[in-house]
Amino acid sequence: MAKIHILGICGTFMGGLALIARELGHEVSGSDQNIYPPMSDSLRAAKIEVQEGYDPTHLRPLPDLLIVGNAISRGNPALEFALNKNLPYISGPQWLAENVLQKRHVMAVSGTHGKTTVSSILAWILTQAGLQPGFLIGGAPLNFPVTASLGKSPFFVIEADEYDTAFYDKRSKFIHYRPRTLIINNLEYDHADIFNDLEAIKKQFQFLLRTIPSGGMVIYPQDDPEISDVLMRGCWATTQAIGAANSVWHARNKNADGSCFELWHRDQKLGLVKWSLLGDHNIHNALAAAAAAHEVGVTSDAVISGLKSFKGVKRRLEIKGNINGVTVYDDFAHHPTAISATLSALRPKAGDKKIIAVLQFGSNTMSSGMYRENLAQSLRLADKIILLRPEKWDITALLRDLGSKAIAFDKVEGIIEHLSTVAKPDDHILIMSNKGFEGIHQRLLKKLTSMTAVI
Repeated sequence: MAKIHILGICGTFMGGLALIARELGHEVSGSDQNIYPPMSDSLRAAKIEVQEGYDPTHLRPLPDLLIVGNAISRGNPALEFALNKNLPYISGPQWLAENVLQKRHVMAVSGTHGKTTVSSILAWILTQAGLQPGFLIGGAPLNFPVTASLGKSPFFVIEADEYDTAFYDKRSKFIHYRPRTLIINNLEYDHADIFNDLEAIKKQFQFLLRTIPSGGMVIYPQDDPEISDVLMRGCWATTQAIGAANSVWHARNKNADGSCFELWHRDQKLGLVKWSLLGDHNIHNALAAAAAAHEVGVTSDAVISGLKSFKGVKRRLEIKGNINGVTVYDDFAHHPTAISATLSALRPKAGDKKIIAVLQFGSNTMSSGMYRENLAQSLRLADKIILLRPEKWDITALLRDLGSKAIAFDKVEGIIEHLSTVAKPDDHILIMSNKGFEGIHQRLLKKLTSMTAVI
Protein backbone atom coordinates (compact mmCIF):
# COMPACT_ATOMS: atom_id res chain seq x y z
CA MET A 1 0.00 0.00 0.00
CA ALA A 2 1.39 3.36 -1.04
CA LYS A 3 0.78 6.79 0.41
CA ILE A 4 -0.57 8.91 -2.47
CA HIS A 5 -1.31 12.64 -2.52
CA ILE A 6 -3.37 14.12 -5.35
CA LEU A 7 -3.02 17.75 -6.44
CA GLY A 8 -6.34 18.99 -7.80
CA ILE A 9 -8.33 16.22 -6.15
CA CYS A 10 -11.80 17.78 -6.34
CA GLY A 11 -12.21 17.71 -10.11
CA THR A 12 -14.55 14.93 -11.24
CA PHE A 13 -11.78 12.96 -12.94
CA MET A 14 -9.19 13.32 -10.19
CA GLY A 15 -11.77 12.75 -7.46
CA GLY A 16 -12.90 9.57 -9.20
CA LEU A 17 -9.29 8.48 -9.53
CA ALA A 18 -8.85 9.06 -5.77
CA LEU A 19 -11.82 6.79 -5.04
CA ILE A 20 -10.32 4.04 -7.19
CA ALA A 21 -6.90 4.41 -5.57
CA ARG A 22 -8.55 4.11 -2.17
CA GLU A 23 -10.47 1.04 -3.34
CA LEU A 24 -7.14 -0.50 -4.33
CA GLY A 25 -6.02 -0.10 -0.72
CA HIS A 26 -3.77 2.93 -0.98
CA GLU A 27 -3.66 5.67 1.64
CA VAL A 28 -4.97 8.66 -0.27
CA SER A 29 -5.02 12.36 0.52
CA GLY A 30 -5.28 15.45 -1.62
CA SER A 31 -5.50 19.18 -1.93
CA ASP A 32 -7.45 21.61 -4.07
CA GLN A 33 -8.24 25.28 -4.33
CA ASN A 34 -12.00 24.73 -4.54
CA ILE A 35 -13.51 22.15 -2.21
CA TYR A 36 -17.26 21.74 -2.59
CA PRO A 37 -19.96 19.04 -2.92
CA PRO A 38 -20.66 16.57 -4.34
CA MET A 39 -17.05 15.47 -4.79
CA SER A 40 -15.98 16.68 -1.35
CA ASP A 41 -18.75 14.57 0.20
CA SER A 42 -17.74 11.49 -1.80
CA LEU A 43 -14.10 11.86 -0.77
CA ARG A 44 -15.05 12.33 2.86
CA ALA A 45 -17.23 9.22 2.78
CA ALA A 46 -14.24 7.27 1.43
CA LYS A 47 -12.12 8.60 4.33
CA ILE A 48 -9.88 10.60 2.02
CA GLU A 49 -8.40 13.68 3.67
CA VAL A 50 -8.68 16.82 1.56
CA GLN A 51 -6.91 20.08 2.40
CA GLU A 52 -7.71 23.46 0.92
CA GLY A 53 -5.06 25.27 -1.08
CA TYR A 54 -1.63 24.14 -2.22
CA ASP A 55 0.54 24.73 0.81
CA PRO A 56 3.71 22.58 0.65
CA THR A 57 3.09 21.54 4.25
CA HIS A 58 0.27 19.35 2.87
CA LEU A 59 3.06 17.13 1.56
CA ARG A 60 4.49 16.50 5.03
CA PRO A 61 5.30 13.75 5.71
CA LEU A 62 6.34 13.13 2.14
CA PRO A 63 3.97 10.83 0.20
CA ASP A 64 5.30 7.91 -1.81
CA LEU A 65 3.74 9.33 -4.97
CA LEU A 66 2.22 12.61 -6.13
CA ILE A 67 -0.54 12.44 -8.75
CA VAL A 68 -0.81 15.79 -10.51
CA GLY A 69 -4.06 17.01 -12.06
CA ASN A 70 -4.01 18.84 -15.37
CA ALA A 71 -5.25 22.03 -13.72
CA ILE A 72 -1.92 22.27 -11.87
CA SER A 73 0.71 24.50 -13.52
CA ARG A 74 4.33 25.37 -12.87
CA GLY A 75 4.51 27.93 -10.09
CA ASN A 76 2.03 26.05 -7.94
CA PRO A 77 3.67 26.03 -4.47
CA ALA A 78 3.02 22.35 -3.77
CA LEU A 79 4.24 21.30 -7.21
CA GLU A 80 7.41 23.39 -6.93
CA PHE A 81 8.10 21.88 -3.52
CA ALA A 82 7.64 18.37 -4.92
CA LEU A 83 9.93 19.02 -7.89
CA ASN A 84 12.66 20.45 -5.67
CA LYS A 85 12.37 17.48 -3.30
CA ASN A 86 12.61 15.07 -6.25
CA LEU A 87 9.31 13.55 -5.19
CA PRO A 88 8.00 10.89 -7.60
CA TYR A 89 5.06 12.24 -9.58
CA ILE A 90 2.76 11.08 -12.34
CA SER A 91 -0.29 12.32 -14.21
CA GLY A 92 -3.75 11.00 -13.42
CA PRO A 93 -4.31 9.35 -16.82
CA GLN A 94 -0.91 7.64 -16.75
CA TRP A 95 -1.44 6.36 -13.21
CA LEU A 96 -4.84 5.01 -14.17
CA ALA A 97 -3.45 3.35 -17.29
CA GLU A 98 -0.60 1.65 -15.44
CA ASN A 99 -2.49 0.62 -12.29
CA VAL A 100 -6.03 -0.10 -13.46
CA LEU A 101 -6.54 -0.25 -17.22
CA GLN A 102 -3.81 -2.66 -18.26
CA LYS A 103 -5.22 -6.07 -19.23
CA ARG A 104 -8.81 -4.79 -19.04
CA HIS A 105 -11.31 -4.30 -21.84
CA VAL A 106 -11.39 -0.51 -21.84
CA MET A 107 -14.57 1.05 -23.25
CA ALA A 108 -13.80 4.71 -23.89
CA VAL A 109 -16.34 7.40 -24.68
CA SER A 110 -14.91 10.41 -26.50
CA GLY A 111 -16.18 13.43 -28.43
CA THR A 112 -17.00 17.08 -27.90
CA HIS A 113 -20.44 16.51 -26.36
CA GLY A 114 -22.27 13.78 -24.49
CA LYS A 115 -19.28 11.93 -23.01
CA THR A 116 -20.61 11.95 -19.46
CA THR A 117 -24.11 10.85 -20.44
CA VAL A 118 -22.97 8.06 -22.78
CA SER A 119 -20.42 6.80 -20.24
CA SER A 120 -23.11 6.74 -17.56
CA ILE A 121 -25.62 4.94 -19.79
CA LEU A 122 -23.06 2.36 -20.87
CA ALA A 123 -21.84 1.67 -17.33
CA TRP A 124 -25.45 1.27 -16.20
CA ILE A 125 -26.40 -1.11 -19.03
CA LEU A 126 -23.38 -3.29 -18.21
CA THR A 127 -24.28 -3.17 -14.52
CA GLN A 128 -27.88 -4.11 -15.20
CA ALA A 129 -26.61 -7.01 -17.32
CA GLY A 130 -24.69 -8.29 -14.29
CA LEU A 131 -21.22 -7.56 -15.69
CA GLN A 132 -20.04 -5.41 -12.72
CA PRO A 133 -17.90 -3.03 -14.80
CA GLY A 134 -15.39 -0.58 -13.49
CA PHE A 135 -15.99 3.01 -14.48
CA LEU A 136 -14.69 6.54 -14.15
CA ILE A 137 -17.16 9.20 -15.21
CA GLY A 138 -16.61 12.97 -15.35
CA GLY A 139 -19.95 13.75 -13.77
CA ALA A 140 -22.49 12.43 -11.30
CA PRO A 141 -24.66 9.64 -12.78
CA LEU A 142 -27.89 9.32 -10.83
CA ASN A 143 -27.91 5.50 -11.06
CA PHE A 144 -24.67 5.18 -9.08
CA PRO A 145 -23.72 6.45 -5.60
CA VAL A 146 -20.19 7.29 -6.82
CA THR A 147 -18.53 8.68 -9.94
CA ALA A 148 -15.92 5.91 -10.12
CA SER A 149 -15.51 2.28 -9.16
CA LEU A 150 -12.85 -0.37 -9.71
CA GLY A 151 -15.41 -2.97 -10.75
CA LYS A 152 -15.16 -6.75 -10.71
CA SER A 153 -15.05 -7.67 -14.38
CA PRO A 154 -12.68 -7.16 -17.32
CA PHE A 155 -14.77 -4.22 -18.53
CA PHE A 156 -13.90 -0.64 -17.62
CA VAL A 157 -15.92 2.32 -18.93
CA ILE A 158 -14.11 5.64 -19.02
CA GLU A 159 -15.01 9.12 -20.16
CA ALA A 160 -12.19 9.84 -22.59
CA ASP A 161 -11.41 13.55 -22.58
CA GLU A 162 -9.36 15.22 -25.31
CA TYR A 163 -8.05 17.85 -22.90
CA ASP A 164 -4.33 17.72 -22.13
CA THR A 165 -2.84 15.35 -19.56
CA ALA A 166 -0.59 17.37 -17.25
CA PHE A 167 1.79 20.31 -17.03
CA TYR A 168 4.53 18.17 -18.59
CA ASP A 169 2.42 16.00 -20.91
CA LYS A 170 0.41 17.90 -23.51
CA ARG A 171 -1.07 14.85 -25.21
CA SER A 172 -4.80 14.36 -24.82
CA LYS A 173 -5.72 12.35 -21.75
CA PHE A 174 -7.34 9.62 -23.83
CA ILE A 175 -4.02 8.68 -25.45
CA HIS A 176 -3.17 6.84 -22.22
CA TYR A 177 -6.27 4.65 -22.09
CA ARG A 178 -5.72 2.30 -25.08
CA PRO A 179 -9.36 1.29 -25.43
CA ARG A 180 -10.60 -1.83 -27.17
CA THR A 181 -14.05 -0.30 -27.70
CA LEU A 182 -14.13 3.38 -28.63
CA ILE A 183 -17.13 5.65 -29.04
CA ILE A 184 -16.53 8.96 -30.83
CA ASN A 185 -19.74 10.79 -30.12
CA ASN A 186 -19.14 13.91 -32.25
CA LEU A 187 -16.26 16.20 -33.13
CA GLU A 188 -16.22 20.00 -33.03
CA TYR A 189 -13.82 22.75 -32.11
CA ASP A 190 -13.45 23.31 -28.37
CA HIS A 191 -10.80 24.04 -25.73
CA ALA A 192 -9.45 27.18 -27.38
CA ASP A 193 -6.99 27.56 -24.50
CA ILE A 194 -4.96 24.56 -25.68
CA PHE A 195 -6.02 23.85 -29.29
CA ASN A 196 -5.45 26.37 -32.07
CA ASP A 197 -8.07 24.88 -34.37
CA LEU A 198 -10.18 21.81 -35.08
CA GLU A 199 -7.32 20.23 -37.02
CA ALA A 200 -5.23 20.13 -33.84
CA ILE A 201 -8.00 18.21 -32.09
CA LYS A 202 -8.44 15.83 -35.02
CA LYS A 203 -4.74 15.02 -34.87
CA GLN A 204 -5.16 13.84 -31.25
CA PHE A 205 -8.05 11.63 -32.36
CA GLN A 206 -5.80 10.22 -35.09
CA PHE A 207 -3.29 9.27 -32.40
CA LEU A 208 -6.09 7.70 -30.36
CA LEU A 209 -7.23 5.56 -33.30
CA ARG A 210 -3.69 4.21 -33.67
CA THR A 211 -4.00 2.63 -30.21
CA ILE A 212 -7.17 0.64 -31.01
CA PRO A 213 -6.35 -3.03 -31.76
CA SER A 214 -7.49 -4.49 -35.07
CA GLY A 215 -9.87 -6.70 -33.11
CA GLY A 216 -11.42 -3.65 -31.50
CA MET A 217 -14.46 -1.57 -32.41
CA VAL A 218 -14.96 2.14 -33.18
CA ILE A 219 -18.55 3.40 -32.91
CA TYR A 220 -19.37 6.74 -34.49
CA PRO A 221 -22.27 8.78 -35.94
CA GLN A 222 -22.64 8.20 -39.66
CA ASP A 223 -23.45 11.82 -40.43
CA ASP A 224 -20.44 13.51 -38.77
CA PRO A 225 -18.03 14.55 -41.54
CA GLU A 226 -15.20 15.47 -39.17
CA ILE A 227 -15.16 12.00 -37.63
CA SER A 228 -15.36 10.41 -41.07
CA ASP A 229 -12.33 12.46 -42.11
CA VAL A 230 -10.34 11.28 -39.08
CA LEU A 231 -11.29 7.65 -39.73
CA MET A 232 -10.20 7.93 -43.36
CA ARG A 233 -6.75 9.02 -42.24
CA GLY A 234 -6.17 5.69 -40.58
CA CYS A 235 -8.28 3.20 -38.63
CA TRP A 236 -7.32 -0.46 -38.24
CA ALA A 237 -10.28 -1.54 -36.11
CA THR A 238 -13.80 -2.48 -37.19
CA THR A 239 -16.11 0.52 -37.43
CA GLN A 240 -19.82 0.68 -36.79
CA ALA A 241 -22.03 3.62 -37.77
CA ILE A 242 -25.02 4.80 -35.75
CA GLY A 243 -27.75 7.37 -36.03
CA ALA A 244 -28.82 7.59 -39.66
CA ALA A 245 -31.81 5.59 -40.91
CA ASN A 246 -29.56 3.29 -42.95
CA SER A 247 -26.86 2.83 -40.29
CA VAL A 248 -26.33 -0.25 -38.13
CA TRP A 249 -27.92 1.31 -35.04
CA HIS A 250 -30.79 3.77 -35.34
CA ALA A 251 -34.05 4.89 -33.77
CA ARG A 252 -37.52 4.91 -35.28
CA ASN A 253 -40.94 6.23 -34.29
CA LYS A 254 -39.62 8.64 -31.68
CA ASN A 255 -41.96 11.09 -30.05
CA ALA A 256 -41.50 14.87 -30.16
CA ASP A 257 -39.51 15.27 -26.94
CA GLY A 258 -37.33 12.16 -27.34
CA SER A 259 -38.65 10.42 -24.22
CA CYS A 260 -39.90 7.44 -26.24
CA PHE A 261 -38.39 5.69 -29.26
CA GLU A 262 -37.85 2.32 -30.89
CA LEU A 263 -34.31 0.94 -30.83
CA TRP A 264 -33.28 -0.81 -34.05
CA HIS A 265 -30.22 -2.89 -34.94
CA ARG A 266 -30.01 -3.17 -38.71
CA ASP A 267 -33.50 -4.32 -39.75
CA GLN A 268 -34.46 -5.71 -36.36
CA LYS A 269 -36.52 -3.84 -33.78
CA LEU A 270 -35.01 -4.55 -30.38
CA GLY A 271 -37.64 -2.85 -28.30
CA LEU A 272 -39.43 0.30 -27.23
CA VAL A 273 -37.58 2.65 -24.88
CA LYS A 274 -39.52 4.96 -22.59
CA TRP A 275 -37.15 6.85 -20.35
CA SER A 276 -36.74 10.05 -18.35
CA LEU A 277 -34.31 11.78 -20.72
CA LEU A 278 -35.32 14.31 -23.36
CA GLY A 279 -34.04 15.30 -26.79
CA ASP A 280 -32.72 13.83 -30.01
CA HIS A 281 -29.17 14.20 -28.69
CA ASN A 282 -29.96 11.78 -25.87
CA ILE A 283 -31.44 9.29 -28.32
CA HIS A 284 -28.10 9.49 -30.12
CA ASN A 285 -26.36 8.92 -26.77
CA ALA A 286 -28.53 5.84 -26.21
CA LEU A 287 -27.62 4.43 -29.62
CA ALA A 288 -23.90 4.80 -28.92
CA ALA A 289 -24.15 3.09 -25.53
CA ALA A 290 -26.37 0.33 -26.91
CA ALA A 291 -23.94 -0.39 -29.75
CA ALA A 292 -20.99 -0.62 -27.35
CA ALA A 293 -22.86 -2.86 -24.90
CA HIS A 294 -24.05 -5.15 -27.70
CA GLU A 295 -20.47 -5.42 -28.96
CA VAL A 296 -19.35 -7.02 -25.66
CA GLY A 297 -22.21 -9.50 -25.57
CA VAL A 298 -25.01 -7.74 -23.70
CA THR A 299 -28.38 -9.07 -24.85
CA SER A 300 -30.99 -6.88 -26.51
CA ASP A 301 -33.36 -7.31 -23.57
CA ALA A 302 -30.65 -6.17 -21.13
CA VAL A 303 -29.86 -3.15 -23.31
CA ILE A 304 -33.52 -2.11 -23.38
CA SER A 305 -33.86 -2.69 -19.64
CA GLY A 306 -30.79 -0.59 -18.94
CA LEU A 307 -32.02 2.29 -21.08
CA LYS A 308 -35.50 2.25 -19.54
CA SER A 309 -34.12 2.37 -16.00
CA PHE A 310 -31.44 4.99 -16.65
CA LYS A 311 -32.13 8.06 -14.49
CA GLY A 312 -29.79 10.59 -16.07
CA VAL A 313 -26.83 12.66 -14.92
CA LYS A 314 -26.69 15.63 -12.61
CA ARG A 315 -26.51 18.98 -14.42
CA ARG A 316 -27.98 17.60 -17.66
CA LEU A 317 -31.40 19.27 -17.86
CA GLU A 318 -31.65 18.51 -14.15
CA ILE A 319 -34.70 19.97 -12.44
CA LYS A 320 -33.47 21.83 -9.38
CA GLY A 321 -36.89 22.84 -8.15
CA ASN A 322 -40.38 24.06 -8.91
CA ILE A 323 -41.72 27.06 -7.03
CA ASN A 324 -45.35 28.00 -7.68
CA GLY A 325 -45.23 26.55 -11.18
CA VAL A 326 -41.84 28.02 -12.13
CA THR A 327 -39.44 25.18 -12.99
CA VAL A 328 -35.70 25.80 -12.62
CA TYR A 329 -33.23 23.60 -14.53
CA ASP A 330 -29.47 23.19 -14.35
CA ASP A 331 -27.62 22.22 -17.52
CA PHE A 332 -23.91 21.85 -18.26
CA ALA A 333 -24.17 23.41 -21.76
CA HIS A 334 -20.71 24.76 -22.60
CA HIS A 335 -20.81 25.08 -26.39
CA PRO A 336 -23.34 26.44 -28.96
CA THR A 337 -24.16 22.91 -30.13
CA ALA A 338 -24.89 21.81 -26.57
CA ILE A 339 -26.99 24.92 -25.94
CA SER A 340 -29.03 24.29 -29.08
CA ALA A 341 -29.51 20.60 -28.22
CA THR A 342 -30.67 21.39 -24.69
CA LEU A 343 -33.18 23.98 -25.87
CA SER A 344 -34.40 21.63 -28.61
CA ALA A 345 -34.96 18.94 -25.96
CA LEU A 346 -36.83 21.28 -23.62
CA ARG A 347 -38.99 23.01 -26.24
CA PRO A 348 -41.42 20.10 -26.86
CA LYS A 349 -41.86 19.64 -23.11
CA ALA A 350 -42.45 23.36 -22.56
CA GLY A 351 -44.82 23.60 -25.53
CA ASP A 352 -46.13 27.14 -25.78
CA LYS A 353 -44.92 28.01 -22.27
CA LYS A 354 -42.04 30.42 -21.87
CA ILE A 355 -38.42 29.26 -21.73
CA ILE A 356 -36.07 31.73 -20.07
CA ALA A 357 -32.48 30.83 -20.93
CA VAL A 358 -29.83 32.03 -18.47
CA LEU A 359 -26.25 31.66 -19.71
CA GLN A 360 -22.86 32.02 -18.12
CA PHE A 361 -19.88 31.96 -20.49
CA GLY A 362 -18.15 29.42 -18.30
CA SER A 363 -15.66 27.43 -20.35
CA ASN A 364 -12.34 28.87 -21.49
CA THR A 365 -13.55 28.81 -25.08
CA MET A 366 -16.93 30.41 -24.32
CA SER A 367 -15.44 33.08 -22.10
CA SER A 368 -12.93 34.04 -24.81
CA GLY A 369 -15.72 34.83 -27.29
CA MET A 370 -14.60 32.12 -29.70
CA TYR A 371 -18.20 31.08 -30.43
CA ARG A 372 -19.68 34.57 -30.71
CA GLU A 373 -20.90 34.04 -34.30
CA ASN A 374 -22.86 30.88 -33.41
CA LEU A 375 -24.44 31.85 -30.11
CA ALA A 376 -27.44 33.80 -31.36
CA GLN A 377 -28.57 30.89 -33.53
CA SER A 378 -28.02 28.37 -30.72
CA LEU A 379 -30.33 30.37 -28.42
CA ARG A 380 -33.11 30.85 -30.98
CA LEU A 381 -35.64 28.56 -29.24
CA ALA A 382 -35.59 30.55 -26.00
CA ASP A 383 -38.34 33.10 -25.41
CA LYS A 384 -36.18 35.26 -23.18
CA ILE A 385 -32.39 35.25 -22.80
CA ILE A 386 -30.40 36.48 -19.81
CA LEU A 387 -26.61 36.65 -20.05
CA LEU A 388 -23.97 37.11 -17.37
CA ARG A 389 -21.66 39.57 -19.03
CA PRO A 390 -18.19 38.02 -19.56
CA GLU A 391 -14.98 39.81 -18.68
CA LYS A 392 -12.95 38.94 -21.78
CA TRP A 393 -15.13 40.09 -24.67
CA ASP A 394 -17.76 42.66 -25.56
CA ILE A 395 -21.17 41.05 -26.13
CA THR A 396 -22.79 44.17 -27.62
CA ALA A 397 -22.99 42.62 -31.10
CA LEU A 398 -24.46 39.40 -29.65
CA LEU A 399 -27.13 41.34 -27.78
CA ARG A 400 -27.97 43.19 -30.98
CA ASP A 401 -28.32 39.89 -32.86
CA LEU A 402 -30.54 38.46 -30.12
CA GLY A 403 -32.81 41.47 -30.16
CA SER A 404 -35.33 42.62 -27.59
CA LYS A 405 -35.67 39.23 -25.89
CA ALA A 406 -32.11 39.41 -24.51
CA ILE A 407 -30.63 41.28 -21.57
CA ALA A 408 -27.22 41.15 -19.85
CA PHE A 409 -26.17 41.68 -16.27
CA ASP A 410 -22.76 42.28 -14.72
CA LYS A 411 -23.51 40.32 -11.55
CA VAL A 412 -25.43 37.19 -10.60
CA GLU A 413 -27.38 39.18 -8.04
CA GLY A 414 -28.89 41.26 -10.84
CA ILE A 415 -29.99 38.13 -12.71
CA ILE A 416 -31.67 36.69 -9.62
CA GLU A 417 -33.49 39.93 -8.88
CA HIS A 418 -34.66 40.24 -12.48
CA LEU A 419 -35.86 36.63 -12.68
CA SER A 420 -37.76 36.94 -9.43
CA THR A 421 -39.81 39.77 -10.91
CA VAL A 422 -40.44 38.45 -14.44
CA ALA A 423 -40.97 34.71 -13.83
CA LYS A 424 -44.57 33.53 -14.02
CA PRO A 425 -46.29 30.18 -13.33
CA ASP A 426 -45.52 27.56 -16.03
CA ASP A 427 -42.27 29.31 -17.02
CA HIS A 428 -39.17 27.15 -17.54
CA ILE A 429 -35.93 28.78 -16.36
CA LEU A 430 -33.00 27.01 -18.00
CA ILE A 431 -29.67 27.89 -16.35
CA MET A 432 -26.66 26.90 -18.46
CA SER A 433 -23.01 26.85 -17.41
CA ASN A 434 -20.16 24.39 -16.89
CA LYS A 435 -19.15 26.36 -13.80
CA GLY A 436 -20.83 26.79 -10.43
CA PHE A 437 -22.51 30.05 -11.52
CA GLU A 438 -22.11 31.33 -7.94
CA GLY A 439 -24.82 29.00 -6.66
CA ILE A 440 -27.49 30.77 -8.69
CA HIS A 441 -29.89 27.81 -8.72
CA GLN A 442 -30.52 27.56 -4.99
CA ARG A 443 -30.29 31.32 -4.53
CA LEU A 444 -32.95 31.80 -7.20
CA LEU A 445 -35.22 29.13 -5.75
CA LYS A 446 -34.93 30.75 -2.33
CA LYS A 447 -35.76 34.15 -3.82
CA LEU A 448 -38.74 32.76 -5.75
CA THR A 449 -40.05 31.18 -2.57
CA SER A 450 -39.95 34.57 -0.84
CA MET A 451 -41.67 36.20 -3.81
CA THR A 452 -44.80 34.06 -3.85
CA ALA A 453 -47.01 37.11 -3.79
CA VAL A 454 -45.35 38.41 -6.95
CA ILE A 455 -45.42 35.07 -8.74
